[in-house]
Amino acid sequence: MQQSPEEALQVFATYYDYDVSFMQHMLEVSPAAFEKFAALTALSQHCEAAPVSASFAAKLFGALTEDCGPCVQLVVRMAREAGMPADQIAAVLTADEEAMSKETALGYRFATSVINRSDEQDLVRAAVVAAWGEKAVIDLTLGMQIGRVYPMVKTALGYAKTCQRVEVEGQPVDVVHKAA
Repeated sequence: MQQSPEEALQVFATYYDYDVSFMQHMLEVSPAAFEKFAALTALSQHCEAAPVSASFAAKLFGALTEDCGPCVQLVVRMAREAGMPADQIAAVLTADEEAMSKETALGYRFATSVINRSDEQDLVRAAVVAAWGEKAVIDLTLGMQIGRVYPMVKTALGYAKTCQRVEVEGQPVDVVHKAA
């Protein structure tokens, strides 16, 4: 038997220790909007060519540009679940490019160059294509942008009222926000 949307939200909330009240509100007020919004889940998980660390570096930076903790923490949990090493997650959160692997650094540089509208966008995009192909550009683009959508919707609906200290493997991380 398939779960109802309410049940699915509760399972998600419990599994990820994440406040889904903004999605519950959307489901209650506009089930049609919620159904379309929920379709972003599949899009947020899309990754054909980019390595896990590159993909989640882009997602993390995207979330960092719009959030002060809870959504970033959710992406941290998902990154660990997908196999991104904890030290690489911490390196992205602290903007420590020297501590990043080549894969993580390229995903991070892609996201920062696009979000900050850097003059290096074309060079970084070309580096992604050279490393992993055109599909990886799409992977990183979607990850970065969907990483921004959830916290922005949460904020716009009036549910982003609390900040949270981000942790990786139970260790607090001093997050650095480098978006313009």
